Amino acid sequence: MKRNQKAEAASVSTVGKTSFIKNLWKYRVLCFMCLPAILFFLVFSYIPMPGAYIAFTNFNYAKGIFGSEFVGFDNFKFLFTSGKITMLTRNTLLYNLAFILIGNTLQIFVAILLNEIKNKHFKKVTQTFMFLPYFISAVLVGLLVYNLLNYDFGFINSIIRQFGGDPIKVYANKTVWPFIIVLVHLWQQTGYGSIVYFAAIMGIDAETVEAARVDGANAFQKIKYIILPGLKPTIIILLLFSMGSILKGNFGLFYNIIGPSNSMLFPTTDIIETYVFRTMMNNFNFTQASAVGLYQSVFGFALVLFCNWIVKKIDSDYSLF
Repeated sequence: MKRNQKAEAASVSTVGKTSFIKNLWKYRVLCFMCLPAILFFLVFSYIPMPGAYIAFTNFNYAKGIFGSEFVGFDNFKFLFTSGKITMLTRNTLLYNLAFILIGNTLQIFVAILLNEIKNKHFKKVTQTFMFLPYFISAVLVGLLVYNLLNYDFGFINSIIRQFGGDPIKVYANKTVWPFIIVLVHLWQQTGYGSIVYFAAIMGIDAETVEAARVDGANAFQKIKYIILPGLKPTIIILLLFSMGSILKGNFGLFYNIIGPSNSMLFPTTDIIETYVFRTMMNNFNFTQASAVGLYQSVFGFALVLFCNWIVKKIDSDYSLF
């Protein structure tokens, strides 16, 4: 009996390997097209993974990563004993949640609007102007915000003075900065982020849309019953991917807008990256920086697994795995 079971298992295994090789050959063109992406992730994501061990060592240049002294979780202590871990985690999470939820909603809205524009020239001009902010560097964005909001010569305070009002000390008010940072992020990212959703709309069956129009569906019904359901897989996949980096902030944006020394704004604007950067400027301890990076990655990985589990419970067709 056991011999028969072993023979059956071996037969299934052989058939599976043969089927895999056949499929590999059948879809060889697609596999070849995927090869650059596979190599990219292999070289830059998987091969460096053993280097995460540096977060648990007292790194010695002469001995290398795996020859250095193992110190356990000592490198994590500076962050967890700083008394700021709760504030930093809260700020980073809330900012990213705002970026993800508001950002994706706006991107979907913009993509649908672009799809409804019939004039091709107007559509191209609109897309171009919306994409431009994405290519502006964070340094220029910080300079732009400073020239708008500066107390002495900022554009907004100059207008307020012209009308006899009192200028606003924006850089001394920590409560307004979450709104300013979210607005700046949306201004910079919405146009570029809408590309994916616009491409997904282009992939929706045109005959279905035309049939709905012939049956008398208006624009809102077309969006509600055809476009939004068609975008559902894309929305879920992008949200799941976003969850993986929810504890990683946009360092360039925060650092260039807030700066390294305005401690009055830190309670509402300091995120993990900016705090670690300021801390490491003095001692240049990259093993502690690696520990923080590992903490962010593990948190994001656990969150992706949890969200994927929820999606799988609701509808397994939309889960990642």
